[in-house]
Amino acid sequence: MNPTRLLLYCLYSAILLNACAVKEIPVPAHDAGAVITTSVDMSTTYKWQIYYSLQNNAVVNTVLKSTWDLGFESGDDGYRIILNTSKFMYAYNTHHTDFTAVTDTAGFANGKTWDQPSGNLDSTAVGNWQSTGNVYIIDRGYDENAAALGYRKIIFQSVSSTEYVVRYAKLNGTGEITFHVTKDNNCNFSFLSLTGSGSQVTVEPPKDQWDLCFSQYMHIFYNPTMPYLVTGCLQNRYNTTAVKETDQSFSTLVYSDTYHYAFVPAINTIGYDWKTFSGTTYSTDPTKCYLIKNSLGHFFKLHFIDFYNSSGDKGNPKWEYQAL
Repeated sequence: MNPTRLLLYCLYSAILLNACAVKEIPVPAHDAGAVITTSVDMSTTYKWQIYYSLQNNAVVNTVLKSTWDLGFESGDDGYRIILNTSKFMYAYNTHHTDFTAVTDTAGFANGKTWDQPSGNLDSTAVGNWQSTGNVYIIDRGYDENAAALGYRKIIFQSVSSTEYVVRYAKLNGTGEITFHVTKDNNCNFSFLSLTGSGSQVTVEPPKDQWDLCFSQYMHIFYNPTMPYLVTGCLQNRYNTTAVKETDQSFSTLVYSDTYHYAFVPAINTIGYDWKTFSGTTYSTDPTKCYLIKNSLGHFFKLHFIDFYNSSGDKGNPKWEYQAL
């Protein structure tokens, strides 16, 4: 091949290789926010459910965990029903449709079920109740003073784009009531308390106004299967995702790292195991870091640095976080 053709061949090959080369996706310039240190007080009995906005660095709402029993999915097409797992609640589908015939907890011990800690709405204790007319037994669990709240029998009668209709009573039939739960599309759920004659209560803030909920909740250990009440941090299920990171330190995580992780919607991604219990005291592991993408599409990094306040009281999660 003469020198001129060889040169042209080399130039042509270089152009082809450059055209086929995989180009890196540029990461846009991004200014991180300041590192913020903050905490919440759940009390030493963990009686409070605290809703927190990372966006605004503020507590949005605080409620006693005994405020509610059942949450009803609030979207127009919503029909799923959740238990207040912070009270260690269970549900049992009796598969009977005669409301008056269910008078005791027969079958409950072996048939009771629970909501999955991940918050998967296709894996709730109540399940798909529509068009069955089945009577459920609800174990209301325990209040913040560890007092048992007893049982209710309930039929979820209907759901529309605006409300649910439920019928419930004590197992002996007293206190029977038919209640209409109004949907609120601004929130993930509408909430019902089964105390007394029942009431619809405000629990969660509007779904686009909070990111994290500090609360007790039911975790499931396996081999053997053992539901257990833990204290931790749950994320908003509305367009909010997170991922745990243990290989990098809090200080080294940057915005470009968010490109390399598979964020997941499980509400217990942050969970409870950023702390450990020795049998007498809790210790916090600051090497466990979390990346969070909130409903506005903003990214944050977070890690916990304490579970005690300055007086030595437990139930005071303290964390550092930063907008990326």
